[in-house]
Amino acid sequence: MIKIFLIALLMLPLSALETSDKLFECTEIFKARKSELLIELERIDEQKQALSALKVATEELLKKREAKVSQDEENISKALSEISLKEESTKEMLQKNEEILKEIKGIKMLKMSETFAKMKASNAANVLSEMDALEAASILSSLKPKTIGTILSKMDAKKASELTQLLSK
Repeated sequence: MIKIFLIALLMLPLSALETSDKLFECTEIFKARKSELLIELERIDEQKQALSALKVATEELLKKREAKVSQDEENISKALSEISLKEESTKEMLQKNEEILKEIKGIKMLKMSETFAKMKASNAANVLSEMDALEAASILSSLKPKTIGTILSKMDAKKASELTQLLSK
């Protein structure tokens, strides 16, 4: 038993030596790992700086684009208001032109009716028979009823019937 005890005593320094070696190896591993982590930390810091610079650049670009969009919207708004003004003036001009055209047509119709009123009934009937039915009816409607009757009596019955129907509408 003493022998076993002596052997155990002799082995103790050997096991302490092994533990010391293991501690030294662990320390070396931790040092190596620490340097790897420092390198990784530097890489992360560089990426963070790059990301921050990209964020600033993106925000600046976004501000420029928003300013451009705002300017474009303002230009479009101005253009739309100009178009609206032009459209209004065009509508006014068109309305005036229509009024002038009505007036001219009225004067023309008055002259035509005066002309047909002065014509002999047979001559007026011949001319109106050759005209478009709507135009002939328009001219007839501007004449006195007695004159209309005289002219229609001198016309072909079919044409007179067609014009009478148009006059009654």
